[in-house]
Amino acid sequence: MLEIRHLETLAAIRDGGSLLEAAERLHLTQSALSHQLRELESRLGTPLLNRRTRPARLTTAGLRVLALADEVLPRIRATERELQRLAAGRTGRLHLAIECHSCFQWLMPALDTFRGQWPEVSMDLSAAFSFAPLPALVRGDLDLVITSDPQPLEAVEYIPLFRYEVVLAVAQANPLAGSKFIDPAQLADQVLITYPVDKQRLDVFTQFLDPADVEPASIRRAELTPIIAQLVASNRGVAALPNWALTEYLDQGWMDVVHLGPQGVWCTLHAAVRTEDAQASYIQDFLNIAREGCFKTLAGIKSVRG
Repeated sequence: MLEIRHLETLAAIRDGGSLLEAAERLHLTQSALSHQLRELESRLGTPLLNRRTRPARLTTAGLRVLALADEVLPRIRATERELQRLAAGRTGRLHLAIECHSCFQWLMPALDTFRGQWPEVSMDLSAAFSFAPLPALVRGDLDLVITSDPQPLEAVEYIPLFRYEVVLAVAQANPLAGSKFIDPAQLADQVLITYPVDKQRLDVFTQFLDPADVEPASIRRAELTPIIAQLVASNRGVAALPNWALTEYLDQGWMDVVHLGPQGVWCTLHAAVRTEDAQASYIQDFLNIAREGCFKTLAGIKSVRG
């Protein structure tokens, strides 16, 4: 009676926190997911979801099925990976570069997991802050680039990983603290702290300040997220960073965050690969490991619809 798709559905509801998010993760409509769930409940003769709570919660029966999913699904995926290795060959190369200064938080655990499952794949990691990684990908020097700034290049495919909001980190003593959102003009008298990259590659400029023809009072650059957080906390400036990169500093009460505009500034993080390599088993497996790790550990990210 129980099928793998049913186990995946219960796991997606738990991990996503809502039917809508679960449906997006499973690439289904919410109505299709609800129909599948009710059909399963009818088969089992017991409800799996308490729909009277907000958000809906799994019942005792649903939790029992979820426990089975947590036991069975990893074993199925491990077997699938073994079969993929047999079908595709056990060797390969995965040389990565990242354009995202904050990505180490989730990338390193993903690489550790991948290394354990594909030990024969040669791996290398570069921080692409001082060179152009996408041309290196086209040349074959790299095999995968993590970027939020996709460029139209022939023979390069961009695979979305997740969506995230760029928010403004401000000291609690900053006049902007406590605001739900700000307008671009409110940054005209602020010191904006950024990573040392060109302005045209920073979303706070391309999606927020430049369309309004606004410049901050000055720009200060810092290489590392912890340094930026310290500068913000001491009220030496403000910084526009991915929401998930600020979680640990918010938990410590170092700063507040403010949305950029009433709708917020949302971006998508991509994995860029050569089209000819996009379906390689070990690359697909790395992307799956990275996505799973991100949604388990990063707060405030969303699935990419479609």
